[in-house]
Amino acid sequence: MTSPLEPRRTTTHRIGAEVSSEELLLELPAAHSAARAARGLVRQFAMARGVGGSDLDKLVLVADELMTNAVDHGGGMGTLDAKDLTSPVRMQLALQVTAAGWQIEVSDQGGGDPELVDRLLHPEGEPDLEDERGRGLFLLALECESIEVRRSADELDLCLVAHCSLGMSG
Repeated sequence: MTSPLEPRRTTTHRIGAEVSSEELLLELPAAHSAARAARGLVRQFAMARGVGGSDLDKLVLVADELMTNAVDHGGGMGTLDAKDLTSPVRMQLALQVTAAGWQIEVSDQGGGDPELVDRLLHPEGEPDLEDERGRGLFLLALECESIEVRRSADELDLCLVAHCSLGMSG
């Protein structure tokens, strides 16, 4: 049996173009310990495909923030270690890296309202800087060219998809 953290090779097909690439697919317990382990795998996967420097740092930051958000708000209830989960709640990560950039998708089983999450990503003004929480998605959106929020195909999971071109890091 393979580890749930082991990358799998796939061929990806997109509308309008057929792109063959390797994709890192992870299914993880919705716990911070799993997010930490996945962060290292994301870094290794991207480095093996030539991503480095500030581009690599941005990718790892975005992956970590999306997974942390899934643990805290997407069904994991902020669980630190997978052994402490009270139910088998999971999150998934899919990362694609091309010569032009990367796309990362994190989905969770927390349900959630895509419209509410989109308002957090793209508020009409800046979030209240005095609030202890609530700025993470807003700040994440500033780091990426785009972040989309949607329901999974089965309408059960909430998915956040971030895109960024390489060479765009400051």
